[in-house]
Amino acid sequence: MRNILGETPVGSLHGRSLFSTRFVSAADIEDKTILDVGCGFGWFEHNAVHRGCKRIVGIEPTPSDLETARKYVKSTRAIFTVGNAINIPFECSTFDTVVSWEVLEHIPRNSEETMFREIHRVLKKGGAFYMSTPNNSFIANICDPAWWLIGHRHYLPRELEYLARETGFTTERIVLKGGFWEILGINDLYVAKWMFRRRPFLEGLIQKMQDREYQKKGGFESIFVKLVKP
Repeated sequence: MRNILGETPVGSLHGRSLFSTRFVSAADIEDKTILDVGCGFGWFEHNAVHRGCKRIVGIEPTPSDLETARKYVKSTRAIFTVGNAINIPFECSTFDTVVSWEVLEHIPRNSEETMFREIHRVLKKGGAFYMSTPNNSFIANICDPAWWLIGHRHYLPRELEYLARETGFTTERIVLKGGFWEILGINDLYVAKWMFRRRPFLEGLIQKMQDREYQKKGGFESIFVKLVKP
């Protein structure tokens, strides 16, 4: 992941990222061995270390994708290594918890079941898999520039439940979150980052409103799911 804006994983979290950390229960963090599929800049690793994980491993497809995480997340309990969602480089039943935030829609089309099977394979019995992905709603679709331009995939909750059943998971929790402020933030980021190479124009205001939005019940922009390996 190219760090065009010089972002770091150690600052305060807001909106979707903040909700993601809160969505994962303390019981699945404290003294647990965790895998983060698509760890990005390492913000979840930073959070998990401070919440008392035993060890967390973040994977990305190339060494350059891991540069920012390795630079800023210095704990010996956080490890970063090359790997991808459809070929996870670990033995069966290695991890207590797996997380994967906004990754499913970026893997090769029609490889979603392979990703789920790989995560099921590396999870221990009774382990939890937490993930998020864009929701396939009319508003979320038409307001996502990547949906128009590059076919950015969005999913229905029932599609994720089907994948879970087909790969041996039990769906424990599934919620829809995020709304217009999340969409505004995504578009502000796209324009500022890719056209002007700068931080989002309305970052402070949008972060404040996203935090409020994610505290409310319901939403339509993102799906958050907790699955369990029986």
